[in-house]
Amino acid sequence: MEQSAPVSPLDPVVTTEATLPATARTSSSPVPPAPPRRRIHPAWWVAVVTFLTIIGAAGFRSTPGVLMTPLHEEFGWPMGVIGGAVSVNLVLFGLAAPFSAALMERLGIQRVVATALVLVSIGSLLPIWMTASWQLVLCWGIVVGLGTGAMAMSLVATVTGRWFVARRGLVTGVLTAAGATGQLIFLPVLAWLAEHHGWRSAAIATSAAALAVVPLVLWKLHDHPSVLGITAYGAPEGTPVGRPPRPTGHPARLALTTLRHASRTKVFWLLAGSFAVCGASTNGLVGTHFIPAAHDHGMATTTAAGLLALVGVFDIVGTVFSGWLTDRVDPRILLTAYYTLRGGSLFLLPSLFSDSMHVNMLAFILFYGLDWVATVPPTIALCRSAFGERAPIVFGWVFASHQIGAAFAALGAGLVRDQLGTYTLAWYVAGALCLVAAVMCVSITTARLSDASPRRTESGAEASSAAQ
Repeated sequence: MEQSAPVSPLDPVVTTEATLPATARTSSSPVPPAPPRRRIHPAWWVAVVTFLTIIGAAGFRSTPGVLMTPLHEEFGWPMGVIGGAVSVNLVLFGLAAPFSAALMERLGIQRVVATALVLVSIGSLLPIWMTASWQLVLCWGIVVGLGTGAMAMSLVATVTGRWFVARRGLVTGVLTAAGATGQLIFLPVLAWLAEHHGWRSAAIATSAAALAVVPLVLWKLHDHPSVLGITAYGAPEGTPVGRPPRPTGHPARLALTTLRHASRTKVFWLLAGSFAVCGASTNGLVGTHFIPAAHDHGMATTTAAGLLALVGVFDIVGTVFSGWLTDRVDPRILLTAYYTLRGGSLFLLPSLFSDSMHVNMLAFILFYGLDWVATVPPTIALCRSAFGERAPIVFGWVFASHQIGAAFAALGAGLVRDQLGTYTLAWYVAGALCLVAAVMCVSITTARLSDASPRRTESGAEASSAAQ
């Protein structure tokens, strides 16, 4: 076999372009450019800051339950007076939502949210110097109520409507869960501070948490994708970079005008009515009266409070999963299923109460937590389908009905307990109302119902006349 001759170091070396290092090749053979690095779409940063904003504001939601007893002991005020401040807060929390949504349309998300956080911070801090109960009503009820109302579910609807086309339902679920996440974070911290360092330290912590988020809001909570010269996340290729013109009227007039037009449609009343039942059967009834009802059956208050805290844990999972489903399933089907199952569980609840915790009660807590605010993502999706660009304001009014339902249930269940000595009738009435809400949801029709899922929506702008 013929072998090649060895190469001597003195032999000339013939070089080709293939043998040269990349830096020595001629320009006639350009190196292909490296693939561009994928940047994170700014919509995700907006979502992160919104999540942290809601968590920061949620600190106050844990404050009244922790501070009511210390305030009662220090000032001698009746629980009804302290509870009255909380009631004013809850009412404004709901009623401020549509007006704050209109303000966001008129002035922009960033300015409204930053101002709201400052209000929450001030209203949480000032009570450490108060000497009269009316000052508590002013701070907790009015100042904090207006601030938290500006960051209610209408903020979620506004952010997801402007910044997301794809994954809109999932992001709605995650942002909705931020409130429960914040309460789970703050509740043990505030309780520890109040017990070891006094209630004023807990109030200061709540104030600081709200104020700490303001720099993030001013940095990353951009008003609209067009501000950055981009389109919303998942917008179809060729979508123009731009935004609808800002409304020029007064924000209050815009909110009331939107209500007037929306209230002429059947879909608005079906959404508002069913969401009022949602508020009645969660915050109003279970959130307010579960612990005293369990105590009536001999269960320790700490045990009942622990069960209610578990509702918050499962609430996070259920809301995120509901958002994921909203991207894939007709929102009417989801709402009908949620209210039907919730009603059935409330019919069973009176038979589950006992003096100790057991498996069946844990099963109820698990399910009720998963279902707690799972209604929010599909409700927002239906508002968006029916009312288009005005959906955040319309949903603000729908959310106001949620809080009104909660207020009536909190009062009504207490009256039932006072008159009959038991909550049983209240659970049954709430269960029946949930079944009525299920029927209302299955009756909803909109002109573009197939577009209720953001995954299939090509444009966020539909006329309010789409509602039937």
